[in-house]
Amino acid sequence: MTKAASQYEAPSRVPVGVDPTRASIARVYDAFLGGKDNYAIDREVFERVKKVAPEAQDLAWSNRNFLIRAVRFLVDQGGIRQFLDCGSGLPTAENTHQVAQRIAPEARVVYVDNDPVVIAHGNALLEENDYTNFVSADIFQPQQVLQNPEVCRHLNFDEPIALLQVGTLHHYTADNGGELMREYIEALAPGSFVAISHFYNPETPEHQALATRMEDVFIHSPMGSGRFRTKAELMKFIPGLEIIPPGPGLEPDIVLSDLWWPDGPLLRPLSQVEECSAAVVARKPIG
Repeated sequence: MTKAASQYEAPSRVPVGVDPTRASIARVYDAFLGGKDNYAIDREVFERVKKVAPEAQDLAWSNRNFLIRAVRFLVDQGGIRQFLDCGSGLPTAENTHQVAQRIAPEARVVYVDNDPVVIAHGNALLEENDYTNFVSADIFQPQQVLQNPEVCRHLNFDEPIALLQVGTLHHYTADNGGELMREYIEALAPGSFVAISHFYNPETPEHQALATRMEDVFIHSPMGSGRFRTKAELMKFIPGLEIIPPGPGLEPDIVLSDLWWPDGPLLRPLSQVEECSAAVVARKPIG
């Protein structure tokens, strides 16, 4: 047994293809959300981040709550009936298909992830849902996703699609993320939408220091990724798209995840960590 393997106590039943001595993005998020489908190595990442940001759990909930609000908007106001959810993570309460199909039962959702635990849980959840599928692919290889036979069978790329990158792109640590997203966007029909939430460096003295500390912990943790990008860097992920205003009377812009069309007035100040998560919804121009 290797030194790394001996440091962590693996569960008695480990799914085939899962290495419990390596952190998984999906399982780490599950730990952040208080779930049970994670191992000691995943919880270690959570505990490390909590040491520099006690409210670290807010990062995951900012992503999750933005996803719910964005999907409602995309179905109700955007008229979207097809979703490509990249890096879906482990199923939890209020998944994309549940939110979308509550409004439009015919809405089609394809989840993409390459974690065996996610695929196993997802397939079990969706055994009786003919409008929702899980696909195993690397979301950071766009053509692997876009040319996947199951993706092409269930989604019609000649019609508008909502591409969701919620809590995913900060795990793409290379500097050519704009080119990665351009490949996805070029495949989308006019009228399609892109929704993104991302770890954020607000570049203010107080929050920049916190973002830098959290980024350092994520990158040097067993997960090995988690970039906190600035607004200028995030803009590169939506080339040629029209940003949707993030609230009544507001100019189109990237905003804090919790401030993107919140469900009601904020009755408490945002935590320091919530100031370090940003979101945007944008549309591919028609005509």
